[in-house]
Amino acid sequence: MPGPRHSRGHRVKTSGGVGEKEFDAYYRALYGSRWDGLKAALLKPAERLPYTTGTGCPYLMDHASVLAARSLRTPHKGLLLDACAAPGGKTLVLASESAPTVKIVANEPSSARRRRLVNVLNGCLDGETRGRVSVSGFDAAAIAAKKREHGRFDGILLDAPCSSERHVLSNEKYLARWTPARPRFLAKRQWALLAAAFLLLKEGGCLVYSTCALSFEENDGVAARLLAKFGGRIVPDMPDFCGGEGTEYGRLILPDADGGMGPMYVARFHK
Repeated sequence: MPGPRHSRGHRVKTSGGVGEKEFDAYYRALYGSRWDGLKAALLKPAERLPYTTGTGCPYLMDHASVLAARSLRTPHKGLLLDACAAPGGKTLVLASESAPTVKIVANEPSSARRRRLVNVLNGCLDGETRGRVSVSGFDAAAIAAKKREHGRFDGILLDAPCSSERHVLSNEKYLARWTPARPRFLAKRQWALLAAAFLLLKEGGCLVYSTCALSFEENDGVAARLLAKFGGRIVPDMPDFCGGEGTEYGRLILPDADGGMGPMYVARFHK
């Protein structure tokens, strides 16, 4: 079964229309003969498993999200940033599976999503663990413009806003409005957030970039920009990640090949 075509020079030709046909043509050009099976897997309800490690209640989430959060190499002590934390599943993993001496900033710029994040953390973490997690609402790209914030965090997880094609396929309204401009627009925002995360990360720190997107443009394409911008100051490293298939800079978990998990792209870097 052929995998995704991750050619940097590849551009999908479209007819200029919008909606389901445009969406289908875009991803068929990326995935070739694999697309029919992948699309069928995406249309099935996503499997949510109860995450209970160190939590006071089970939290249902895609196991691919658990793997993405676990890929962040956390220090024995220090400060972690979950840069786009809502709805809170990955923050639960970071808080529950990190050392008691590690503190976490769970950041979510959207006030509505931040309220949901707080409810999840309050409902699922014990008092001691919850006390290690603070919630904030800053724009990471904006705060990185302040030099005093540079090098503040020992580890950063950036689960960036993305195309979320699985959700688009299941919603007629979103599918009807889809255009190839969507992944291009989101990739620009993702790059701004990832570049900011690099500046906020300490020397020697670990940075994980993840999305639930399918396209090269939002995944390896953004990672490639990070390496091109910062050169030898940032190094990709994914040898111990369990799951998915390899891409040039990370791993991609797809539901047609991973028991319904995903999509989830994960790339890890060390500064």
